Amino acid sequence: MTTYGTIPTELPQQSLSLIVQAREFLGSGLGSRRKWEDMINIRALNLPPNVNEAVRRIRTNIVFFKTNYVIVVLFLLLLTLFFHPTSLVIIVVIMIVWLLQYFLRDNPLSIYGFVIDRNMIITVLTLFTIAVFFLTDVMSNIMSGITFGLTVVLAHGFFRTTDDLFVGDEKDINASQC
Repeated sequence: MTTYGTIPTELPQQSLSLIVQAREFLGSGLGSRRKWEDMINIRALNLPPNVNEAVRRIRTNIVFFKTNYVIVVLFLLLLTLFFHPTSLVIIVVIMIVWLLQYFLRDNPLSIYGFVIDRNMIITVLTLFTIAVFFLTDVMSNIMSGITFGLTVVLAHGFFRTTDDLFVGDEKDINASQC
């Protein structure tokens, strides 16, 4: 017999494996992060002599500092959303709706006896999210935050010399230059 509204004493095995997978994924991603001291080395900043050198620097720095750059862009996006609290509240509400209607739902959704499958829920939630983002200022605030973050990343890649960087995966740099 199922009792609703009770808090389980232990997590189901599927939830535990999901948590372990998420932790491993985040750990592997953050594990490839380079030292911030290497990234913010003031002595390694100068103007490139020509356009080809500037493009090479940007490509090399993106390969070398890619995880750091993602963290910087996400941090700057969060910072810009703090200056627009309405957008932040809307994003939190949309996250809660997704959590309650899709991620945390164990039983299928039933409305007036009609069972709604997960694909329909994903479609409706996606359309709802897109509509809310475009009907409010959320999308413009997100785009301005991402644009600001990418501008900072490109400026860093432009000015940061690559002479002192030791990339273990030279094939990644060579592939990005082709």
